[in-house]
Amino acid sequence: MSIQRAGAAGLRVQKLVSRTGLKPVRRPGALGAPAPLDQILIGDCIDSLNSLPEASVDLVFADPPYNLQLEGGLTRPDQSEVDAVDDDWDKFASFADYDRFTRDWLAAARRAMKPDATLFVIGSYHNIFRVGAILQDLGFWILNDIVWRKANPMPNFRGRRFTNAHETLIWASRSAKAKGYTFNYEALKAGNEDCQPRSDWFFPLCTGAERLKDENGRKVHPTQKPEALLARVIMSASKPGDVVLDPFFGTGTTGAVAKKLGRHFIGCERDPAYIEAAQKRIAAVEPLPEGACLTPVAKRQEKRVAFASLIEAGMIAAGAELFDDKKRWRVVVRADGALALGDIVGSIHKLGALVQGLPACNGWTFWRCMDKGGEISIDELRARYRATASEEE
Repeated sequence: MSIQRAGAAGLRVQKLVSRTGLKPVRRPGALGAPAPLDQILIGDCIDSLNSLPEASVDLVFADPPYNLQLEGGLTRPDQSEVDAVDDDWDKFASFADYDRFTRDWLAAARRAMKPDATLFVIGSYHNIFRVGAILQDLGFWILNDIVWRKANPMPNFRGRRFTNAHETLIWASRSAKAKGYTFNYEALKAGNEDCQPRSDWFFPLCTGAERLKDENGRKVHPTQKPEALLARVIMSASKPGDVVLDPFFGTGTTGAVAKKLGRHFIGCERDPAYIEAAQKRIAAVEPLPEGACLTPVAKRQEKRVAFASLIEAGMIAAGAELFDDKKRWRVVVRADGALALGDIVGSIHKLGALVQGLPACNGWTFWRCMDKGGEISIDELRARYRATASEEE
């Protein structure tokens, strides 16, 4: 099957194998060189990863071979054959071979990651512990392990083990020193009924119309991941416009979801059938409107604003009163940005803690004032100030 550039589909494919079938010698991509955005790189994944510019991607999602070590076919109690993973790409001669392969692709992916990029790698009990140990050996810093609990797992037909109803994702930063990585905590919390997002995710296996089938009705790829899983990964740890790398692109779930959510993708794949399916799939994706993909700025990343700045901007007048939501306490705003409670003078935080008898207080959310429209928290006035300052910049 020939692979051609899909110009009409708006998806480019870069071929990294020679016409003779021999592997070309690839020089590592240079720092600052342009990344091949929204392309599928054809060929060995390690060669493809090493061809990428150094420090060029924001997020990596990897679904590597699981090395299932299957011995013979798998059958149901009625002796019908189970459509299991028995492809050559999942077969390794030994654990040592698998470990070498894992170390090589992880090292190549790490080189392509920006200093604040993160990586998700998914696996089963067959491989995820080996992958995790190698991650740590290479200098990655594990942030979380996440359990994907499957709503509809395949039963254990032989009745000799527990039903294998989950897979594990490891989320890691490039190093222990990487503190500025993306984690859209506020957005995830807002979409989770204002509860902190957890590390156990519940999704069904990829089935129905989402599952890609060939002309004979057989699965195009045996381990196609659900788009909901990839959406959670991408929305958790990237921003619109970021570059998402998938070293084991398969039928393009990562690319399809990245395009839908306003991100760029880079995929590495060597199987022509998978590449053809991915091209068609991604070409059919319509990106969401920009407003549907934006993520709020994390509180810790917002521009610092002094309370005195609100006075200087005329948003709160010196001499005005601040009060708590139940109007139990009232303080007076001083011209210098401090508050006065009789003879006691202090910051919005210090006086908020003092009147409650607490060791600390977030004065921005505790104190309120009168505005033209009625009562308002000074935190809302701070948000207005930030918005005005951004427009002026």
